[in-house]
Amino acid sequence: MTPIVSDIPASIDDTAAQLLAHDYVADRQLATVVFLALKLQRPLFLEGEPGTGKTEIARTLAAMLGRELIRLQCYEGLDLASAAYEWNYGRQMMEIRLAEREGVSREALGAELFSERFLNQRALLQAIDPARSVPPVLLIDELDRADEPFEAFLLEVLSEFQITIPELGTVKAKHPPIVILTSNRTREIHDAVKRRCLYHWVDFPDAARELQILQRRVPGAGEALARQIVAFVQRLREIELYKLPGIAETIEWTRALMQLDTVVLDPAVIQHTLGVLLKYQDDIVKVQGSEIGRILDQVRTAAR
Repeated sequence: MTPIVSDIPASIDDTAAQLLAHDYVADRQLATVVFLALKLQRPLFLEGEPGTGKTEIARTLAAMLGRELIRLQCYEGLDLASAAYEWNYGRQMMEIRLAEREGVSREALGAELFSERFLNQRALLQAIDPARSVPPVLLIDELDRADEPFEAFLLEVLSEFQITIPELGTVKAKHPPIVILTSNRTREIHDAVKRRCLYHWVDFPDAARELQILQRRVPGAGEALARQIVAFVQRLREIELYKLPGIAETIEWTRALMQLDTVVLDPAVIQHTLGVLLKYQDDIVKVQGSEIGRILDQVRTAAR
């Protein structure tokens, strides 16, 4: 297997700088594990709360390295046919009818029916296609949503970058793809999957890094408003909520407040836009009213 490393960052600092150039603000630990995953050609498994930038890593790497992004969105009931490949039964039936009309032998027909001509490639097989000269970035998103048996099938892909098709043989990547797996940890992923990957827990950022992210993602937000938003969200994450707001919600809330021409936070505008920041009614009820005022007072006191 011939590696392609010419466009891989030369160091951890270079990795962090290239990510930052594409508006992804990575801390030192994340930049290190991304650098190692690229250098060692190992899959990278990212776990963490929703909205903390796990999926965005794959998008950023694809843009940064000029690679195609192939995304496999996991869900309950995901199977081999949807994730890797399936035979085009309609075309095969047509071929059988044509062969019968032309008197083609069964042996010749059988060899032809299970050739690549009748194979529909899905995300996993597309990513390891040996015909590719430049390997893509393969994103296996929200693996925890898929059923546990699906993980067993992934083991061959993650360890050997290959898929065995009983009727055709083994398809192996000429150049290994860059593989990113994500999980929101709604269930535990099997150790066999984790052992084949480098692992990193993506946590909520501290206030300084979240402010830097916000300034890059929403550059039109005023300095005072951005600082207040970050401070408010940071305080909000200290409350016991069903779903804490992630960075994605911070960015979306900032954009919403800008559409309302908000210059500084006040209780009314927060009350009216809580549905952008929080996604569960029980959380909204818990925060709205006097709790908004209490948090906002803490934010203002800290600012002074």
